[in-house]
Amino acid sequence: MATDSNIDTHMRSYLSQPATVSSLGLTFADTMQALYSSSASPLAPESQWVKGKTLYTGRPAAPPPALPADTPAQFDTHNNRLMWHAASQLDERILHARSTYGGQRIGVIIGTTTTGVDDNYPAFDAFAREGTWNRDLYRHEYQLLSAPADFLAHHYGLSGPVYSISTACTSGARAIISAHRLLSNDICDAVICGGVDSLARLTINGFDSLQALSAGLANPFSVNRDGINIGEAAALFVMTRNEQDGLPLLGYGNSADAWHMSSPDPKANGAILAIGEALSRAGVQPADIGWINLHGTATELNDSMESLALATCFPQGVPCTSTKPLTGHTLGAAGALEAALLWGVIDRGFNPTGALPAQLWDGQADPAVPPIQITDKTSKWQMQRRLGMSLSFAFGGNNAVLILGERE
Repeated sequence: MATDSNIDTHMRSYLSQPATVSSLGLTFADTMQALYSSSASPLAPESQWVKGKTLYTGRPAAPPPALPADTPAQFDTHNNRLMWHAASQLDERILHARSTYGGQRIGVIIGTTTTGVDDNYPAFDAFAREGTWNRDLYRHEYQLLSAPADFLAHHYGLSGPVYSISTACTSGARAIISAHRLLSNDICDAVICGGVDSLARLTINGFDSLQALSAGLANPFSVNRDGINIGEAAALFVMTRNEQDGLPLLGYGNSADAWHMSSPDPKANGAILAIGEALSRAGVQPADIGWINLHGTATELNDSMESLALATCFPQGVPCTSTKPLTGHTLGAAGALEAALLWGVIDRGFNPTGALPAQLWDGQADPAVPPIQITDKTSKWQMQRRLGMSLSFAFGGNNAVLILGERE
């Protein structure tokens, strides 16, 4: 089992107020309001993705805006437009960082898996119909994994480290971890970090072939759970070493199960290891964590593994929620989007009453897995200092855990 053993407890990095776009809202403020007010899932049925099936998917309420007029054509994909919808909300902060530190000291690290692959679908569709390859319909640059990070660096004139991370469903969380490392090693003074992924035929049909998609709405940790819903989203932060810039990333953990390409280790060894590393880096005890945003995909194997990890690491119990019934599983964006939701639940400006979001599910816990403390409409922060955790688990047994919280 692989793990990251370079324990860094001496430097704190700070995450700005996030910028998000998802099925929960077109701005972060709208997203946080919907997180607490939604009594029903905003996911909607669509029939165009898998032949003969109607599937619930999560997409924003409005199409993303066009890219700036001077953007090179190679960047003009739905995925980049989705990310631009979020990035434009951070425009003032990014420009301030550039004027403060210089473009060469600002990095861009973006997690993604689909990038612009679906924008090339017409080329493959035409080939399937006509048997000839139409080069005018295909642009390789659309589906480069580096495309989202390259676009932001180009637009803002940034020449620090620029790259994307594609570790399936931990991509967005690992982008945040990588941003912290660039700061802690004095390679950058600010990093734009987060994740973006858009709905794509490739991924949706891939999950369907694995029989991992729900026939209805995802129902995490229920005895009746039957799979995931896919969503699209973007979530971005500006990370610096300046404590005035936002909430601190207190700790993080990484591990790899070395178990199976698409199934988690049923004994949860990798998840337990990553949680332990995050707690160690943060210098806190399990009892100090007041809320966990779960990975919570509503698949049979993930939810049983995750329940075991929680029971092992938090024997005293801890309020926890899967927010995926509200957003869908946003794949490469999920780790960043769920970190953004954690940020908002911690922040007293967005959450003055200390309420914890209630999970949408049928309330019928699976008796075959260890019980966990799933939130309802009465759940609140119990500790004076708000410390929370976000869990991300991905194909290949790739695990990432983030701890955010208030300063001491």
